[in-house]
Amino acid sequence: MALGFRLSSELVAGVLGGAALGWGFDRLLSTSPWGLIGFAIVGFIAGVINVMRAAGVMAKQSERL
Repeated sequence: MALGFRLSSELVAGVLGGAALGWGFDRLLSTSPWGLIGFAIVGFIAGVINVMRAAGVMAKQSERL
């Protein structure tokens, strides 16, 4: 159960972190809503990569070689 909470929190944190950065970017440069959309997508991708890494789906670089 702890692993499930960790994986879900990493995914949610990635999306929320990206959305927060995008919102700040939009407020700073008045580019609404493109910064929010772009950074939310980037945050989602980063969250998925973190979840895959934490779940062991992606092999470590040393194991690949």
